[in-house]
Amino acid sequence: MSETERSGARPGGLETERSGARPGRSETERSGAAHVDFVKGHGTQNDFVLLPDPGVALDLTPEFVSALCDRHRGIGADGVLRVATAGALRDAGVLATVPDGISDNDWFMDYRNGDGSIAEMCGNGVRVFAHYLAAHDLVTGSAFVVGSRAGARPVVVHERSGTHAEVSVSMGKVVFGTDSKATIDGRPFAGVAVDVGNPHLACVVEGLSAADLDDVDLTAPITFDSGDFPAGVNIELITPPVPSTVDGVTGEVRMRVHERGVGETRSCGTGTVAAAAAALRSIGRTTGTIIVDVPGGRITVTVGDNDSELRGPSILVGAGILNEGWL
Repeated sequence: MSETERSGARPGGLETERSGARPGRSETERSGAAHVDFVKGHGTQNDFVLLPDPGVALDLTPEFVSALCDRHRGIGADGVLRVATAGALRDAGVLATVPDGISDNDWFMDYRNGDGSIAEMCGNGVRVFAHYLAAHDLVTGSAFVVGSRAGARPVVVHERSGTHAEVSVSMGKVVFGTDSKATIDGRPFAGVAVDVGNPHLACVVEGLSAADLDDVDLTAPITFDSGDFPAGVNIELITPPVPSTVDGVTGEVRMRVHERGVGETRSCGTGTVAAAAAALRSIGRTTGTIIVDVPGGRITVTVGDNDSELRGPSILVGAGILNEGWL
């Protein structure tokens, strides 16, 4: 595909995996035609619909997921998190195999973008997912593993209620790729490819002020080099790091993000990790702690030589039931 491919175009979410439908199920058993429990939550206003589905009975077709995420005809969200164990998802054919480091009994975040495509990882989603597990006594203790298509993600729920929590997530090693660029409304933004379990183009823009960042129109046409990002890419625009008054913090940045398969969101957890790593790189450092301010709130990211960690809030807004035949 050419460089004119849009960042939100088909993000290439592991098309070989199935949506979760089982052969021979009748139409009345499909996810849009029966009562379905849901929970709504968000991490720094990156919001999700959680679908508790331990038996993997739901058919998460792109049409169903995109309708559920639609803010006019569905619940409204940036993505969907199915709650099931890794073994159950494999046995249902949603996962071809259980990824390394994850056991059959580990809870697995089956994440779908707002357009219904499958995605590898979501840092804000993991926090909300972990909060849900802890709040519903589905795990023992405050530290446990959440499975994802990007691998095992150790989490710690530091404090929680049924509504609020503070959660940290081990995000693995940050891997830099090639220098690349995005063009937004005809304006080029240079950046670097960053792999945080999913693809990012992190653009630390010299001289970019907070006001300048706010003025960028992320609804305008966006292009990128599809040779560098054949599966699509999340694009972060980042102000240069400034010193922080918080003890132990290397610097602070502001960030906006355009997520593949969604568009601009109020926050992106993996994007904040990519932004922090790129910000450190811009000042000649490979490790450190960066506070990332996004439109939806504040996340603290620590980048190490072989691991990274993000810490931030989670809120479970409420729960309900999808009525039969709503779709």
